[in-house]
Amino acid sequence: MAKDQTQTHGSQDPFLRNYQPSELKIASEFFNTWLPFLTRDLCKKCSFSLSDRIRSIHPESNNMDENLNCNLKSIKISENHDDNCDKSSTCESCLIGTPSPRMSWADMAQEDEFGEEEFESKNNSSPSSVVTTTKSSSEKSTLSREQREYIRFKNVRCKKDFVRFERIKGTSVNIVEGLELHYNIFSAAEQRRIVSFVTSLQEIGRKGQLKDRTYSAPQKWMRGKGRQTIQFGCCYNYAKDKYGNPPGILNDLSVIDPMPDLFKVMIRRLIRWHVLPPTCVPDSCIVNIYEEGDCIPPHIDNHDFVRPFCTVSFLSECDILFGSNLKVVGAGEFAGSIPISLPVGSVLVLNGNGADVAKHCVPAVPTKRISITFRRMDVSKRPSGYVEEPDLQGIQPLVYESGHQTIQPPIKEVNKERWSNGSVANYQLKRQTDRRGARIDSPESAMRGGRFSEPRGWTQRPTNRWTKNPVNGRMSSE
Repeated sequence: MAKDQTQTHGSQDPFLRNYQPSELKIASEFFNTWLPFLTRDLCKKCSFSLSDRIRSIHPESNNMDENLNCNLKSIKISENHDDNCDKSSTCESCLIGTPSPRMSWADMAQEDEFGEEEFESKNNSSPSSVVTTTKSSSEKSTLSREQREYIRFKNVRCKKDFVRFERIKGTSVNIVEGLELHYNIFSAAEQRRIVSFVTSLQEIGRKGQLKDRTYSAPQKWMRGKGRQTIQFGCCYNYAKDKYGNPPGILNDLSVIDPMPDLFKVMIRRLIRWHVLPPTCVPDSCIVNIYEEGDCIPPHIDNHDFVRPFCTVSFLSECDILFGSNLKVVGAGEFAGSIPISLPVGSVLVLNGNGADVAKHCVPAVPTKRISITFRRMDVSKRPSGYVEEPDLQGIQPLVYESGHQTIQPPIKEVNKERWSNGSVANYQLKRQTDRRGARIDSPESAMRGGRFSEPRGWTQRPTNRWTKNPVNGRMSSE
């Protein structure tokens, strides 16, 4: 009976209706992990009241009741607390000695540092450049911007070590080696800001207020055709155009707009939070706007762009397919070896075999989606007269902490590629790990406020011997 009431309470709460089920699941798992800390020195009734509230966030989470009960058993109740306090509110003794403010999951989801960074970048005080959130105002009065950023940085998770062996020229090769999927890079508030900005770009592009090759909206004459694109920094020509220009980066800066300030803020975040290495700062990007049924056919990104590069997903989750031999089975339909789900707000990094051996494609999406792919041009392919953005130079990644000392992640030496001679019938995704090597599929893997024990360095991998020549066929980008 109590459980039914909890579920009803959670499903009808106006606050929770503002979030997607996936976001609520993350919140419930996060608070469940932190329950012993959150209920420390609280009375029994307040502790169980808090646990009920956490349970109501996402009552359908697997094993949530069991995990909550286990965590409640570890709670130490203060002897000075009155067990007869009013359960509908926190008792007075619970308010004494409250620890200094820390960012909650809700605050992290609503944290929007982009407004402040855009303000500094543009050096003006236009209302559109500054966005504040009342939920985190108390936190911001206590924690500095650097402290808030570091707390969020420690909560970033990364899933890597994707595995799919396929036989190429008689050798079994892990074709998705080098792929990484990062979570919690952009908060919900920051995602809304980015989507709103893309929508405004789309509108001014339709009005012809962007340069000739910045905005493109092909006619949608069949399913899978007609996605809209917005390019900045350089213009990539997908096929031979009417002027005779071959596929690749056009040697003409006059037809393309420069990188917007908001996208440069995103790039700085990607470098500072160790998503991309400081040796490969993006200087171009392409925005893809998918309507229902739009897709991207199988391709390998042109080598006019160096590796690694990354794509950020917004609005809706979708699959991206990888395989050494992807097949077209219909309009917007493809057959591939490995479908990898791209959650909203996630960042997929493509490097190594995942970028150069395996092709990838995005099947027809079921609902509207936006992706932004950030890439760095090969120096020899940059348009004449190109000048690097001053505010994208000298970006330093955040340091990891080990004990009481801070250490910069080392640049590891390039390891020689080792290929297995065995064959694997079915692909598997190795266990998910966070930045400290801990599993992220268990409650203990949530942010614990600890230190990073094993910093992760970036490896620049050599071009694979099977991909020295560009792959035939039309090139594209997600």
